[in-house]
Amino acid sequence: MAVISRSGFLVVCLAALSALFIQNMRHDSMLEGIPSGKTRVLDLSYAINDKLVPWPGDEKFFEAKVNASIEKNGYFTRSFWMLEHYGTHLDAPAHFPPGKTTVDQIPVKRLFGSAMVIDIRAESGKDADYQLSAAGVEEWEKRHGQIPEGAIVLLRTGWASRWPDAQKYRNQDAKGKMHFPGFSPEAARLLMARKVSGFGCDTLSIDYGASEDFAVHHLSLGAGLYHLENLADLAELPETGAFLIVAPIKLEGGSGGAVRVFALLP
Repeated sequence: MAVISRSGFLVVCLAALSALFIQNMRHDSMLEGIPSGKTRVLDLSYAINDKLVPWPGDEKFFEAKVNASIEKNGYFTRSFWMLEHYGTHLDAPAHFPPGKTTVDQIPVKRLFGSAMVIDIRAESGKDADYQLSAAGVEEWEKRHGQIPEGAIVLLRTGWASRWPDAQKYRNQDAKGKMHFPGFSPEAARLLMARKVSGFGCDTLSIDYGASEDFAVHHLSLGAGLYHLENLADLAELPETGAFLIVAPIKLEGGSGGAVRVFALLP
């Protein structure tokens, strides 16, 4: 076992504190730059309506009804009904066993984090069933450094270019099986070891489309992470440097729900 001297330990601690201080200053600067336009804000969410791509088999997914109109009542209100897992949404841990935390119970601090974008557009363009491997994560870390604790890891597959064409987005074969890329269980385990807060993707599911056991859902939700699914086009996000604000509906007891996701870019 290697032995670190007191001075060496102090240097390591100071370096860590310095890195954290600089990171916090950068995030504060990004927030302050929003009103002036120095900080770009990207909305990674789709507007909710009845024309989005639902999961196969979901016959009813969204409905809006006018309750009062300007002409009749002098003001405008609507009521609406929708599935928890429709459009750009968050999967809470309670969505799949052994996860238990509902969407309203997710610690607020975990809804803010640095975005780590892993680009697999080239791979998914050749193989619709491509799954990000642990080796793929390690290769990304060779270029950008180890993924930090509390990060939100986004998988950029290019599938957003197919939205909202249900046929192209689901990419179902003659037997009804879907084909789109996702995280592999091995990659999920490695990222969980990094203590990230959540995973995100620009597809219908964190698991690849042909999955039958939803292994990544069970693994990551069971460990208390959350998922962001059906994110809008991630093409403008850098692989590192962006900061995410994840704002899900605070639905008591919910297995998930609609979410607004903002990316701050310096």
